[in-house]
Amino acid sequence: MSLFFFLLLCFSISHALPPPRGFFLNCGSSSSTNLNEIDYTPDQEFISVGNTTTIKQKDLIPILSTLRYFPDKSSRKHCYNFPVAKTSKYLIRTTYYYGNFDGKNNPPVFDQIVGGTKWSVVNTSEDYAKGQSSYYEIIVGVPGKRLSVCLAKNAHTLSSSPFISALDVQSLEDTMYNSTDLGSYKLSLIARNSFGGDGEIIRINPSNFWNIPPPEAFVEGFTASKGKPLELQWPPFPLLATKYYVALYFQDNRSPGPMSWRAFDVSVNGLSFLRKLNVSTNGVMVYSGQWPLSGQTQITLTPAKDAPIGPVINAGEVFQVLPLGGTTNIKDAIAMEDLLESIKKPPVDWSGDPCLPRANSWTGLTCSKEKISRVISLNLTNLGLSGSLPPSINKMTALKDLWLGKNKLTGPIPDLSPMTRLETLHLEDNQFTGAIPESLAKLPNLRTL
Repeated sequence: MSLFFFLLLCFSISHALPPPRGFFLNCGSSSSTNLNEIDYTPDQEFISVGNTTTIKQKDLIPILSTLRYFPDKSSRKHCYNFPVAKTSKYLIRTTYYYGNFDGKNNPPVFDQIVGGTKWSVVNTSEDYAKGQSSYYEIIVGVPGKRLSVCLAKNAHTLSSSPFISALDVQSLEDTMYNSTDLGSYKLSLIARNSFGGDGEIIRINPSNFWNIPPPEAFVEGFTASKGKPLELQWPPFPLLATKYYVALYFQDNRSPGPMSWRAFDVSVNGLSFLRKLNVSTNGVMVYSGQWPLSGQTQITLTPAKDAPIGPVINAGEVFQVLPLGGTTNIKDAIAMEDLLESIKKPPVDWSGDPCLPRANSWTGLTCSKEKISRVISLNLTNLGLSGSLPPSINKMTALKDLWLGKNKLTGPIPDLSPMTRLETLHLEDNQFTGAIPESLAKLPNLRTL
């Protein structure tokens, strides 16, 4: 087991911060609204499916008063798509307020997906019973120029519909959360709390939390008397047995003096997290990029023998380290995107990653089970499609079966000679023009035309 620890010392706590960069959507709304100095805009530029409705309830903040929901039971997923910078890093926050929008008084349970990875199950029942909204966060790396955030039914959704109230896609600096290889993993937020007072969850700009912890994180903290250890059970619920990113924040907010220093050891579930930590008014963060946790977590701060005062802790963050679920081969993905642009009335779930997650692949596709999935079958028979076939369709060189019969496709049949694995090809009952390419006769594995 390899465990890594890092310190960020001498925080400069800032009160005036620039607004975050990215996309901030007020889902289902037709107008913009400002919340915490962030402009939330309507979402229709980034999604073409779903219905919208308004929650008729007093005293709701604007981003909770509207939502977009997805009643189409045939669709495998419903996706928002964002143009992003290649090899960039983003924090995604999804916000949900059920508000009994469907009159069933039973919040739906469904999945949320980022790219080709199932992120988590959304279950807002407990929060809704308390009159509260629910939110989820994940930190992702984006290798390409497009980022998709999708909702999908699961076995627990039953007759209800996935929905969403607000969606934040916030750009992060390259230096943030860089202890995790975001090309192989994602970080899903489990808890972010300040300690002391009522220990409420901090709703803040996470980039500030990483580089410049906000003042509210250090207003209060848990402390112990001189010579006494400080024990804290946090997060306040049991965790699944897996690896987590754990960050703890400390600051001594008393006036500096020769007898005011705090020195102590930090352990998590009995394992040493860091020894001889010295906390001052500057503040310090201690973190591990992959720390194994299971069940209830106990953090113990044990003071040094000669420390004049007891230990202190102010705040913490825990993220689950999620392995990437794979992705679709880039050439296949580009070819499918070109096909999506070339035909009219494609299947409504043609959005997001074409192949992954496997249970949520695009309608008509069958993909290989490799980490980098290939499209091996495309069956769009009798779907009422019109438009044309893009030349780039021949980039899907792993395709064995291409069935496009009984549609209204027009234009020439592209050169399919690079598709040497093609075994069956159905183009009948369309409106193609021009000659049948001679190259079809040279495909070595073609047995049905």
